[in-house]
Amino acid sequence: MLQKKIWGWGMLFALSCPMVSAQQHTTEMLPFGNMDQWIDRQIKESGIIGGETKHVYAIGPTTTIADNSAYKNMGGSPWATSNVMARVAGITKTNTSVFPEQRGDGFCARMDTRMESVKVFGLVDITVLAAGSMFLGEVHEPIKGTKNPQKMLDSGIPYTKKPVAIQFDYKVKMSDREKRIRATGFSRITDVEGKDFPEVNLFLQKRWEDKDGNIYAKRIGTMVVRYYKTTDEWRNNATYAIMYGDITGDPAYKPHMMRLQVIERYAVNSKGESVPVKEVAWGEPDETPTHLLLQFTSSHGGAYIGSPGNTLWIDNVKLVY
Repeated sequence: MLQKKIWGWGMLFALSCPMVSAQQHTTEMLPFGNMDQWIDRQIKESGIIGGETKHVYAIGPTTTIADNSAYKNMGGSPWATSNVMARVAGITKTNTSVFPEQRGDGFCARMDTRMESVKVFGLVDITVLAAGSMFLGEVHEPIKGTKNPQKMLDSGIPYTKKPVAIQFDYKVKMSDREKRIRATGFSRITDVEGKDFPEVNLFLQKRWEDKDGNIYAKRIGTMVVRYYKTTDEWRNNATYAIMYGDITGDPAYKPHMMRLQVIERYAVNSKGESVPVKEVAWGEPDETPTHLLLQFTSSHGGAYIGSPGNTLWIDNVKLVY
């Protein structure tokens, strides 16, 4: 029974476009987008799994939180990450796959794809694949189970502007594996065809809600870039155009740009319920969006799938107008 309950922790670990010149445009740093401020959540895990105090980092005003309280975005930070706390059957476990890392006089964000294990002798031995991810939105803590990990996220923030591009600094380290790993903790570890790629995706949506609380959206703006090679040095001020309207006829269009990701994302409706955001159509280029979605991830394949060793570093996230 304990083993089945501890499987609830598996949810913890679930979690290209043309480049343009930013000259003669204005740039606007996203709040906390310089990655120089971090919250250090010092969470004590349950004694049955070792009782260690773990550092679970969040992007927000610099402070330390030394207790096991559920996290809500602080200080106006719009950022959430795959760093979370789970509490299943009274047992507390954490996952950290996004880290602050020194860069010059400040910090950047480092996202790792890694294997995470929970071992209790004679009771449980679980290993899962955990990718590092940071995104605009919130996580509903504490995580209480493994079903439908996307439902534990509130993806996107209200936003009505129409930037022409996104700009950031990045660095990539690719795993040497030619195939990806699928490790859910529920079954044996298996290979998945295809190489693992770090990804950045940005979507502008026009959302609305019906009388039953269902949320629908039209896609107004799109930017998806995947990285295929290790970079020896930082690439500063990389600037990627946002394409508007139905982009399927654009030479830069690729099939993976259509879907939000491998699985649909969720948002909280006016009733306080977490429901899927159902994209039903392309919007017109001149329509005004209601929400901005932005995600950086060290693995593109969704929950529990990736290649250990993939790392994506990000700094100085800006929108270009």
